[in-house]
Amino acid sequence: MARVLQGGLLPAQTRPGAVVEIACDESGFSGTNLLDPASPVITHASVDLSAGEAVELIDELRGRFAFAPYELKSGKFLRRPRALEWFLAALGGRAHVHAVDKEFFLVTRIVDLLLGEPSYAAGTRLAQAHRPAARALYEAGRAAGDDWTAFLAAFVELAREKHRRPVEQFLRARDALPAHPVLAELTDDRVWTLTARLDDDDRSLPPPLEPLLPALAETVLFWSGGRRRVLVTHDEQSALTAGRLARLQEALADGGHPSPLAGLTMADSRHDPRVQVADLLAGSARRAGSPEKRTAS
Repeated sequence: MARVLQGGLLPAQTRPGAVVEIACDESGFSGTNLLDPASPVITHASVDLSAGEAVELIDELRGRFAFAPYELKSGKFLRRPRALEWFLAALGGRAHVHAVDKEFFLVTRIVDLLLGEPSYAAGTRLAQAHRPAARALYEAGRAAGDDWTAFLAAFVELAREKHRRPVEQFLRARDALPAHPVLAELTDDRVWTLTARLDDDDRSLPPPLEPLLPALAETVLFWSGGRRRVLVTHDEQSALTAGRLARLQEALADGGHPSPLAGLTMADSRHDPRVQVADLLAGSARRAGSPEKRTAS
């Protein structure tokens, strides 16, 4: 049964307009360890199946391909290409996957936080002002080898170590990179200002090391299509706190219209068949795909 737990966002009692209910799960979440080479991508999958439809799909998948209950995990699933092909066909038009390259996400956070005033819409299609700069820095930086990796790692430490932030280490890592117009704008003053805001727990800033929030936002925007609100049931995830979700809901609202995010409750994938289907889809997409957004169709 879905529940709010320590996070979540209770749905409003009145929901104006059409509402679609989706179930979501992710694969590749690694907390603040965004540079783990074994997990460079996080995938966020969603389905609009009812509980009954999800149960029927899982039962047919097990019966048709002789899966034991404990085998219905994406790792073994991918070793059965015909099963995966059938599964994706069965989800045609009822599922969506949004994938995030964690390294590029870090670059977007560096640029958003140090060159602008990002809201919780940062990292989504609603906030594109700094995407060209982020893309240019990302492409140039990857040619710098170990110095680039050290720069990203220094930003992770800067964002993670509250009140003892290694600012000088980050500045040295910046200066070790080849000259670039975007780096020239990442001035010392801007870095110190950002660290002060992080130390003050400025909650207007989006979490620096949390790619799940923009992934969830893109999922909601996809299912909304600008026409309806989206009610989410999500696998239990500590990153989706009530405060963060409320700020994300507000950031997604447009021109006084209700936010497309109607609410979010949490459920254990072992107990909610819709979340279990999303879990299979997310794991399969992460292991089989590339870091690009894709939709099952």
